[in-house]
Amino acid sequence: MSRRYALRDDQWDKIKNWLPSREGTVGVTAKNNRLFVEAVLYRYRVGIPWRDLPERFGHFRDVHKRHTRWSQTGVWEKVFQHLAHDSDNEYQMIDATIVRAHQHSSGVKGSSKKKSPKGYRFAYVSAKVLAG
Repeated sequence: MSRRYALRDDQWDKIKNWLPSREGTVGVTAKNNRLFVEAVLYRYRVGIPWRDLPERFGHFRDVHKRHTRWSQTGVWEKVFQHLAHDSDNEYQMIDATIVRAHQHSSGVKGSSKKKSPKGYRFAYVSAKVLAG
């Protein structure tokens, strides 16, 4: 299995004690919480529908059902709060879809640069900001 979308051991150690269905807790012990969390992360990182989830993660309906239960009971919220409180700012990202710039910020008045075609100004400016 590709480790590209998998959690590293140090990342898993940060969240494993905040998850239900682990050994030593009340209720049924889950088969593999780590595989389930990696399935959810894979699904959101790749941007695929649940039904396109690779078979190595199990049947997509089971993964979706468990994800929905965890969402409704606040498990994900607890994990996110824990990670936000204990953040190390390892990753900081800017998404080009939310970067905004004033319409006149793309160049100096009288500059010899070609202006972007009308309707593409935000994409042009965003790409320029991200590249620089």
